[in-house]
Amino acid sequence: KLIIGGKSMGGRVASMVADEMFERGEIAGLVCLGYPFHPPGRPEQLRTKHLLDLKTPTLIFQGTRDEFGTKDEVATYGLSPAIEVVWLEDGDHDLKPRKAISGFSTADHLKMVA
Repeated sequence: KLIIGGKSMGGRVASMVADEMFERGEIAGLVCLGYPFHPPGRPEQLRTKHLLDLKTPTLIFQGTRDEFGTKDEVATYGLSPAIEVVWLEDGDHDLKPRKAISGFSTADHLKMVA
């Protein structure tokens, strides 16, 4: 079976059609990279309503410095139990860490995603 997903807004769009496809047996799951939980600097404008009841098994890879949703913010969202968020240390919205600070490289984070 197929796993759908996307990066940033592509992940959001995939998440909005995932349950319909999952219920028809067309996909096995969803993977999102750098999910845009809210616009940068506007944490009150959540884009999470459909994620509260998502049934599709989902992995979201998110950088701990992502301005579209930090670890502390996302912890308060009450996301569906079908969603697992994997935090990439010091990663930004593109999952890119500051190697001098974190000791991780972009390649290290991409290996985790793979």
